Amino acid sequence: MKNGAAAETATTTTPKIIHEPQVYLVGRQDLDRAEIDRFLGDHGMNWETDTEVGGEQLIEAGGRLCYVSYGKGRKTNEEYIGNIIGRKHGSVLEHAAWNFIISGVSRTFTHELIRHRAGWAYSQLSQRYVDESDASYVEPTIIAEDPELHETWQRAIETAHAAYLDLVGTLSAKLEAAGVKGTSRRKMAREAARSVLPNATETMIFCTVNARALRHFIELRGSEGAEAEIRRVAVQFLRLMQQEAPSVFGDYEILTLENGTEVTSTPNEKV
Repeated sequence: MKNGAAAETATTTTPKIIHEPQVYLVGRQDLDRAEIDRFLGDHGMNWETDTEVGGEQLIEAGGRLCYVSYGKGRKTNEEYIGNIIGRKHGSVLEHAAWNFIISGVSRTFTHELIRHRAGWAYSQLSQRYVDESDASYVEPTIIAEDPELHETWQRAIETAHAAYLDLVGTLSAKLEAAGVKGTSRRKMAREAARSVLPNATETMIFCTVNARALRHFIELRGSEGAEAEIRRVAVQFLRLMQQEAPSVFGDYEILTLENGTEVTSTPNEKV
């Protein structure tokens, strides 16, 4: 693992190569049932739902408020949210949010990801503070499948990695001689040396996203025309969320193309 307090120079080694991203679901919402019941009691209403998923409960509670339909109409949470999705009342889905950590992805991926702004929040690994002397690199599948292309790619990665190590070491010595101390010296050396690191450099990013924004991401980035790395992440998101919140993501399916890659599909587009 990377360590912000690691040594300023490191022995040149063959960098680790990564081929698959990892998505971790690390946080989810809870419904405060006591407060909901207090609200319902104050207004002479009652409401029960059959889901234990906080995000799904909040979507239903928010949607029922619009029509004061607590205890009326569609009985199951799946039916209720299915109707919302079918009618494209997407704003109601914004009440539910989840937290994720994504690792084993390249900075090419995060350049694409952070274009999704509405409904997303991000905290990403900083190359200014984190030593990249032991950085890993994400190899595109289309290159990894061809030995000659892989060799060319790996040679370029190793050259860039070695240049980073040389720059960090030389800059650190130069700054120390100029009287720059500790953390400031390390930060200044790393922020300059990182300029030679390629987009393939592995990064990690913490994300918070609401259900509507995540559906949009899965629909757009899980499609056949999406960039290959971000499409794999979109498929991982969908698999996680179909287990986590099936009422919200159950209308999607994962299809396998003739070339073996997976894509996402839903009849309910642009909710």
